[in-house]
Amino acid sequence: MPAYYADEVEHRSFLRRIFDDTAVDYDRIESVLALGSGPWYRRQALGRAGLGAGMHVVDVGCGTGLLAREAMKLVGPGGSLTGVDPSPGMMAQADVPGARFVEGRAESIPLPDASADFLSMGYALRHIDDVNVALAEFRRVLRPGGRLLVLEITRPATAFGRFMLRLYMRGYVPLVARLLARRQATPRLFRYYWDTIDACITPPEVLAALERAGFSGARRYVELGIFSEYTATAPTR
Repeated sequence: MPAYYADEVEHRSFLRRIFDDTAVDYDRIESVLALGSGPWYRRQALGRAGLGAGMHVVDVGCGTGLLAREAMKLVGPGGSLTGVDPSPGMMAQADVPGARFVEGRAESIPLPDASADFLSMGYALRHIDDVNVALAEFRRVLRPGGRLLVLEITRPATAFGRFMLRLYMRGYVPLVARLLARRQATPRLFRYYWDTIDACITPPEVLAALERAGFSGARRYVELGIFSEYTATAPTR
């Protein structure tokens, strides 16, 4: 990965700064890139993972609330949602009535033990410093038998697939960002995304980490060859 930062402390500082700086552009550009299909896909993924009415949800790496918004529709008035993110700028852009948002990181979630029926994380696995520590936190925050959903973009298995995704992420995506952005740093954020996807741990490594953390039934569902949905259940004791 290009040297965006020298160490993990600088990494966290870089992430907070670039997400804070680009938050006002994020939802508009994401909607264009996904051709408006993002809300539908997120809702389907949450439903496949077992999210239902009345559940208490923690959405880690919630950003501007794109996943949280769909989760709130599924849990209804009897449920609740807490979004957790290290970027105050991103959370300030979240328009999710009924949800609350707190500053925090995946490796240190500022919530009590066993306080969630369902924990989600959308496209933030590749930004985590220590996946094992984060998964231990997810297990701590989930009640026994609680459900976990982690969404991520995965490098295609074939060289041609990787070439096409790289072309899309390093060419088309930054171009759209330049055309639509109101913040100078926004194209840089979307260029950076390819590097994080390329460097993200592999699906077998994610599943193995879930098992090490004590989750049961860990599995991966894939859409279009690149959209991974990792699901698992917190231990019952």
